[in-house]
Amino acid sequence: MLVLSRRKGESIVIDGNIELTVVRMDGDAVRIGFKAPSNVQILRSEVYEDIQLSNKVSVIKDRTNLPLRLSSGANALGSTKKVSDI
Repeated sequence: MLVLSRRKGESIVIDGNIELTVVRMDGDAVRIGFKAPSNVQILRSEVYEDIQLSNKVSVIKDRTNLPLRLSSGANALGSTKKVSDI
């Protein structure tokens, strides 16, 4: 992790197109402003982590509801069962 010191009004530029500026400092809280292209998603870390967890849960739920083709006992039409049915 790179750690930098900045004062109010000072900025940091990332990759030439993202600018972070210290807008205000109140005790141990810092307000930061971002300038970035509209295609760059900026999220607080706890929101990002919640989204990642939600995506993983969705994938697991989708996988358990996918039809599973059984090689033994399948009829001529190729009957399928859900994983949750097994």
